[in-house]
Amino acid sequence: MRREVLRAEGLRPGVECREGGTQFTLFSAEASRVDLCLFDASGGVEEARLALHHTSEDLWSGFVPGAGPGARYGYRVHGPWEPAAGLLFNPHKLLLDPYARSFSQGCTPGPQDVAMAPGTTGAGALRDTRDNAATMPKSVVTAAGATASARHRDGRAGTLVYEMHLRGFSMRMDGIPEAERGRFAGLASAPAIAYLKALGIGSVELLPVQYFADEPALTARGLRNYWGYNSIGFFAPHNRYGSPEEFRVMVARLHDAGIEVLLDVVYNHTAEGESDGPFLCFRGIDNRAYYRLDPADRSRNLNDTGCGNTLNIAHPRVLQLVMDSLRYWRGEMGVDGFRFDLATVLGRDERGFDPRAAFFAALRQDPLLAGARLIAEPWDIGPGGYRLGEFPRGWSEWNDRYRDTVRRFWRGDAGVLPDLARALHGSSEIFESRGRGPRESLNFITSHDGFTLRDLVSYEQRHNEANLEHNRDGHHANFSANHGVEGGTADPAINALRLRQRLNLLATLLLSQGTPMLLAGDEAGNSQQGNNNAYCQDNDTSWIEWPQSGSPDDVFREAVRRLIALRNAEPLLDWPVFIHDRGEESEGPRCLWLDEQASPMPEAAWRDPARRALTMVLVGSSTASPRTRLAVFFNAGKAALEFRLPAGEHDWRLVFDSAAPGDVEGPVLSRGSTRVVREHALVVLRPA
Repeated sequence: MRREVLRAEGLRPGVECREGGTQFTLFSAEASRVDLCLFDASGGVEEARLALHHTSEDLWSGFVPGAGPGARYGYRVHGPWEPAAGLLFNPHKLLLDPYARSFSQGCTPGPQDVAMAPGTTGAGALRDTRDNAATMPKSVVTAAGATASARHRDGRAGTLVYEMHLRGFSMRMDGIPEAERGRFAGLASAPAIAYLKALGIGSVELLPVQYFADEPALTARGLRNYWGYNSIGFFAPHNRYGSPEEFRVMVARLHDAGIEVLLDVVYNHTAEGESDGPFLCFRGIDNRAYYRLDPADRSRNLNDTGCGNTLNIAHPRVLQLVMDSLRYWRGEMGVDGFRFDLATVLGRDERGFDPRAAFFAALRQDPLLAGARLIAEPWDIGPGGYRLGEFPRGWSEWNDRYRDTVRRFWRGDAGVLPDLARALHGSSEIFESRGRGPRESLNFITSHDGFTLRDLVSYEQRHNEANLEHNRDGHHANFSANHGVEGGTADPAINALRLRQRLNLLATLLLSQGTPMLLAGDEAGNSQQGNNNAYCQDNDTSWIEWPQSGSPDDVFREAVRRLIALRNAEPLLDWPVFIHDRGEESEGPRCLWLDEQASPMPEAAWRDPARRALTMVLVGSSTASPRTRLAVFFNAGKAALEFRLPAGEHDWRLVFDSAAPGDVEGPVLSRGSTRVVREHALVVLRPA
């Protein structure tokens, strides 16, 4: 079929279907020519190569009559090959469209793939002239979807976040059809949604589902990227999980169930890796615009991410790309918010990190994105990369200090008690002085990156041999404990202690001020057999193994469900401002710290490194009716302790004991009486 390209003034990068054809527009500031390559339906035969017109604002554009949804295409970008200056144009290589909303196949460049060979970058640098089109995925033209913003769920700001890999969540879940497992359809299925509703989940956060590539090093080892933190297409859902329409259906069904959808997004680096990495998209379109380069050696990328490159979000067109991507996922795909991987990169320029950076300002002023839920991973490996508490107001931040403090307290480390109180209080010492509230501390015990909860109390060393990196990858400081045996054991005493410790950790999480995040499967006793970096384990290691009805892990899951219900029902656990003790006459709620005698904790006790016990009491507003109170006894010591119940105007009822998780409701306890709390245990009381 003969094709032609007509002049069209593209104002924004991307593809737009119009009556009679499609307009294609690509940004490149330093290219000398851009060819649009059209392929047949199989993607294997190049049917046309059309030179786009250079328009204003460094855009290359053209209208192709007869091209419509389903058309397969790619770009070849001409320009200088000067690696020492950061210029890497090579028209022998077909490139993906950064704005494509669908791709023909997955992206799995092997170590010998010609897509890996843009050319040599050392002395005598030469372009590689082998054509890579046969193995490259093709961008696919898609019609615009309907605006979905009206379906956004306006959830409570502190709603529990349930972090999940949608494939691992559904691969082994009973009742989901085989064809739907591991896909958007699996999470949209009735069994999956019923499970989330029964557990009390109000928000799911999906590990990256944007189109990503497998690393050549993984391909060489017979593995593939499972987590997805290797993006190359910021507008397209990954082929492994389903189509754009399947994604929209999933979001709509979750919204109908009252569950909001958050996406973990990666705008800090791309799958093109280091300077000699895969030649797939941005590097060949305009390397100096899309990536931050080393000022001392412009042939090399700056690597503030530890992933080989750093996206240059300070460039106006790169910032536009990221903002357009976010608007697409929120406006057309209907998601409620985003968790930004290595988010410090997004606020850094040549002068360092700035909470007033252009990206943050752009989000604040955008009418579609201003209401989205925003979560930061507040660190990277770049200069001044750790920025917990320094993001703009309204952002939640992963609080790794909370994680490490709670792990260390229940492990029995010395001198942690003051830090535990600060963690329970929402980390006010980090956030409050900056005018921020407790909800902006996103608290977690475990996440995708590290041990699962079960492994945290079963292993003291990482066991990542299956990753084929000689067990050198993954965190080495886990603050974990195996309680006598490394890994699984048949010892009933050890297993009982481990189960109690798992409950202690999750109960602490759910009883703390701040926004809690639960790792999917932790409530069900999921294990990765000690692998704390399962990023390349798309198999039984990472797929959640759901417990059988009546098993110990099923009893554990029911206890977690009751704790989530307790949190959801108690407003003081999701208070929008920090709760302090301002005396009995104060109008607002109060947070009291007591010792085992129900007396205010003396200063000397806070400084005692051997102390492992604490009572936290939350008291409602004096104008509330009735006055809401919650008392929690913490005992991380090796011996049982007797706690005196707080005095007051009412008796107490035991609602949770981590040493007896199967007990749904305990007896009424009179005010001023005592309660024995077992070693390594936590007890929760509410007014009778």
